[in-house]
Amino acid sequence: MPSRLKRYQTEGHDHFITFSCYHRLPYLNKERACLVFAETLEELRQRHQFFLFGYVFMPEHVHLLLSEPKVQSLATTLSVLKGETSKRLKGERPQFWQTRYYDFNVLTHTKHVEKLRYIHRNPVARGLVDRPEDWRWSSFNHYATGDPGHVEIESNWTWNRRERELTPPIAIRPR
Repeated sequence: MPSRLKRYQTEGHDHFITFSCYHRLPYLNKERACLVFAETLEELRQRHQFFLFGYVFMPEHVHLLLSEPKVQSLATTLSVLKGETSKRLKGERPQFWQTRYYDFNVLTHTKHVEKLRYIHRNPVARGLVDRPEDWRWSSFNHYATGDPGHVEIESNWTWNRRERELTPPIAIRPR
């Protein structure tokens, strides 16, 4: 990858992000590693104020579909995410994550749906499960059932839940 790759991260776009474990080793193949990554991602989602539309944690890489953060730049947010999870999970390893990441600006609804489908089908394509709903470390079940999962996903489910929380109940008076 060119060292002077131009990134467009201040345009208000959504982004399809991919980054890998060091030397593509399967550091995320343990439950604890995925839980730590999910907890850190959720904490950062709240702190840096971005929307997460989809994710999948594969044994040796991660795909995220997210908005640009309101509080920090996307590059800073990803650096913090990788740094915090690395501190908690690295152990005796020399490094947990590859330094670079892939960033694709998602400009249309069609591309948004395409990237979300890619994310959810990735474990099936790799032969890890037979169906997307069988992979625990994905946002698929949120879209299929409304299950809140490990990390809050921005979708119609969460939008409707927020609307219910913000709308006061209507008092019905007996006649």
